[in-house]
Amino acid sequence: MTADDPSPVAAPAPATYRIDPARSSVGYSGKHMFGLGTVHATFTVTDGELSVTDPPEGSTARVTIDAASFRSGVAKRDRDVRSAGLLDVEHFPTITFRSDGLRQEAGAWRLGGQVVAHGTASPVEVVVDRVEQEADGLHLHGRAEHVDRHAFGVTGSRGLVGRYLDLDLDVRAVRVG
Repeated sequence: MTADDPSPVAAPAPATYRIDPARSSVGYSGKHMFGLGTVHATFTVTDGELSVTDPPEGSTARVTIDAASFRSGVAKRDRDVRSAGLLDVEHFPTITFRSDGLRQEAGAWRLGGQVVAHGTASPVEVVVDRVEQEADGLHLHGRAEHVDRHAFGVTGSRGLVGRYLDLDLDVRAVRVG
């Protein structure tokens, strides 16, 4: 295999898997200070389910994230991001993802769907580049790149907070059916 022809990521065994919030997280990275620096942070996953079908193209995913769990290690920044000027977690306490399509392309699974954040839905594609079957379920990694926060109506702090962000999903899920 060459870099242009990567080995495909194997689909997990068909089943229903419940996401384990204690062992799952969403990493965030985005530019700040007019693009001069990068902020790294995490969100907590609170709930979710993966339904893997045979064939895998019929599979679905649903994930709920606690918007108030944004943590970058800088208390003032974290308060600012959670405030009404950005995430407004008082009025929009969760961020959700629901898939609406799955396809295999370039060695990875591409999970299309809708993210609802700040009360607004926008299409997002998650590229699942690693799936490992485990004794009690599965472990997967996915990435959504270049997500436009303006698509969700989150437009505050222009220049100080970058418009585009990347999300890394590290998900462990337990087989339930």
